[in-house]
Amino acid sequence: MDESDMDRIGVGLLGCGTVGTGVAKILAENREILQSRLGADLYLAAACDKEPAREKEIPLPRGRFFTDAEELLNDPDISVVVELIGGIEPAKTFITQALAAGKSVVTANKALLAHHGGEIAAAAQKGGGDLLFEAAVGGVMPVIKTLRESLAGNRILSMYGILNGTCNYILSKITFEGKTFDQALSEAQAAGYAEADPGLDVDGMDTAHKLAITASLAWGTPVDLDHIYVEGIRRITPLDIRMAGEFGYRVKLLAIAKRRRNSIECRVHPTMVPMDNLLSSVNGAMNAFMIHGDAAGEIVLYGQGAGRMPTGSAVVSDLVDVARNRLCRGAGCRVPILSTTPEQMRRLPVLPISDIVTRYYVRFSAADRPGVLSKLSGILGAHDISISSVHQKGRRATGPVSIVMLTHEAPESGMQQALEQIAGLDVITDKPMLIRIEDDNAQEE
Repeated sequence: MDESDMDRIGVGLLGCGTVGTGVAKILAENREILQSRLGADLYLAAACDKEPAREKEIPLPRGRFFTDAEELLNDPDISVVVELIGGIEPAKTFITQALAAGKSVVTANKALLAHHGGEIAAAAQKGGGDLLFEAAVGGVMPVIKTLRESLAGNRILSMYGILNGTCNYILSKITFEGKTFDQALSEAQAAGYAEADPGLDVDGMDTAHKLAITASLAWGTPVDLDHIYVEGIRRITPLDIRMAGEFGYRVKLLAIAKRRRNSIECRVHPTMVPMDNLLSSVNGAMNAFMIHGDAAGEIVLYGQGAGRMPTGSAVVSDLVDVARNRLCRGAGCRVPILSTTPEQMRRLPVLPISDIVTRYYVRFSAADRPGVLSKLSGILGAHDISISSVHQKGRRATGPVSIVMLTHEAPESGMQQALEQIAGLDVITDKPMLIRIEDDNAQEE
């Protein structure tokens, strides 16, 4: 087909930072490939950024770069808007305005979707356009498409994800080079993997945003961020990493979601993963996502979770889906935006962290005195927590020693009560360290 006879689908780009320049590069350099796969011309029609200097980074005809988003949103040549601004506002206003005008929207904005996904999906439904967000979770990994399409015939039993490259990079540095958290964080910042203010990453909220999105897709339920237990990696020490290795585990910051009868678990925290689990071998800034389906079994997705070209690739994959939907005259949204049709969405309660049952690694810093170990064991036993293994590290003439225990399965509520009681003992010299253990367990209760 001659290019002049092709349908043309104009893309408007809001935000010309790292990912935005990647999207523009792919659309320009792979334009012919996209034409051959679509039978239509998917092209960058305009771009907008508040920094005028970024115009030189985007391949556009003169006069098609704006600093005012209204000019782009009202452009009749644009049928799909790519939002890469990030944050809640003004991104939410821009997306809602585009959807109300009947345009489709592609976004990588995980925070916005985690906080307002249902509202934005409803706006897309009303406006008749698509809302796609593959790049919001896992970068280049097709997590969203796998849940919405590939596993549509499955009951999802559980999901485990390493979804933050910054945290995985830091934990890898501690694991393989013996760095402290502060040393590893400094190296991550120097390498460009961590922001100057790394709190969103290392305290777990970035991962929680992604977990809220994926759990909603897996089980057709709104997931409130406030109901997700979130714990970061700041307290992880080289000793904890070494001890995990001695017990046959690696420490990863995991997003964990499980179906539990008429409720779900959703939690983010440092987790000990068995060495024979594929997630234990995911190192550096890489991401991975493991899904257990009742029919499909175990599926593992692996790839770069961030970066200009990997994330740009995910955005362009969504643009191709938008184009295909528009080319199927009147077909509309082929796949429900939130995986489940709006009529079938129902709210499932998220179990509080106090209700989960799992195994634990606990480390106590205690005075080296006779009877300390029996006192600790007695308190744990009084809360129905049984010990499977005990190690003592750092015995010396004076000063505290580290006592490390692994437990059998126990309720979180009992463990927290026991730790609170133990922390008050005069022989305990520092706050106890707890890391939850996840052995393979994908059964739906």
